[in-house]
Amino acid sequence: MSAKIISGKDVAAQIREELRAEVMDLTSKYNVKPGLVTILVGEDPASQSYVSGKQKTAKELGFFSIQDTQSADISEDMLLSLIDKYNHDPKIHGILVQLPLPKHINENKVLYAIDPDKDVDGFHPVNVGKLMIGEGRYFPCTPFGIQQLLIRSGVKTEGSEVVVVGRSNIVGKPISMILVQKAAGANATVTMCHTKTKDIKSHTLRADILIVAAGRPKAVTADMVKEGAVVIDVGVNRIGMTPEGKAKLVGDVDFDAVKEKASLITPVPGGVGPMTITMLMYNTVKAAKFAAGLEK
Repeated sequence: MSAKIISGKDVAAQIREELRAEVMDLTSKYNVKPGLVTILVGEDPASQSYVSGKQKTAKELGFFSIQDTQSADISEDMLLSLIDKYNHDPKIHGILVQLPLPKHINENKVLYAIDPDKDVDGFHPVNVGKLMIGEGRYFPCTPFGIQQLLIRSGVKTEGSEVVVVGRSNIVGKPISMILVQKAAGANATVTMCHTKTKDIKSHTLRADILIVAAGRPKAVTADMVKEGAVVIDVGVNRIGMTPEGKAKLVGDVDFDAVKEKASLITPVPGGVGPMTITMLMYNTVKAAKFAAGLEK
């Protein structure tokens, strides 16, 4: 029997409806309008597309939003000054600098310059450290989206064997840390695998929940998956073009084969992807409530 599909589009739409209602409530009752600035340096088409999606969603939810586009030759000092300006702007609750940045700018220096209270991407070392000790305020958006997919699909994480394939700072490490916490929607036993892991298959076959962020198309095949496992595919790989001239996308999991063994599985596209921007909006609403003293 084929796996049930976990639709990130459906779950994201549900969360956005909840956020829309919350923004209306914040605006009417407390005169608080969540504010988000997205800073784009240069004209990279993929980055422009990502930023445009974030701005569109922010406006749809009733945010105050600013798109700040800077030329690719902006100096590092000028960019840091711009971030400092938004750090001190009371109308802005979330600051997002779209990566990658031009080579002459130190990305870490830029990310570290963002006020941790406005770091709605969840990548500032202060927020990463708080996540580590179980006091996280803003979870990185893609891992946070994965956790919400599990919770809202009725997947039990407590006591479950979770195997994460990939150890990036963006997905692998934070999702491992989120799911191992002593908290609702977590309390799992987590194994993190990577390129130097001996016999990855021996680990993945134990997984009740398998999260794959390997960065390689179809890296996980059906023989690596336990019967009835929940499979979350984070990968997005372009492997050519469709006859209609669109990019052909596949995940890090061999979807067609694995769906015959899994109980639940995310598709690519339409699985984890739609959750990332949604959780960015969630974090921005949370930041606005925090700034207004409505949340600790």
